[in-house]
Amino acid sequence: MTEGGAVHHIDLTVGDLARSTAFYDRVLPLLGFRRSADVAEGPIWSGAQLEIGLVAARSRAAHDRYAAGLHHLAFTAPSRVAVDAVHRQLVDLGVVVLDAPAEYPQYAPATTPSSSATPTV
Repeated sequence: MTEGGAVHHIDLTVGDLARSTAFYDRVLPLLGFRRSADVAEGPIWSGAQLEIGLVAARSRAAHDRYAAGLHHLAFTAPSRVAVDAVHRQLVDLGVVVLDAPAEYPQYAPATTPSSSATPTV
């Protein structure tokens, strides 16, 4: 058994696999991920300790971040300056940012999340 408290991978279900792949190909490298594999289900990006994959949705139902299921993902960053820099890059790429970078004292130290919308069609 391995140590607890770590996530190995997360698969995100997307409405348009091609459009979402293009989106994450632009965004995930800004967060330290590299495209590492393309499997039958979809592409996979690897970070230092986490993999993120995409899987095509089987339903056309709209996503509601307040419905049961995934609300958001928060990535670590080395500093607030790094978070602000990635935020600017996301805005420059035309990413719809739902929540600008902010301090969230209820979470573990050294995290400054910023939420962004992902393509859902």
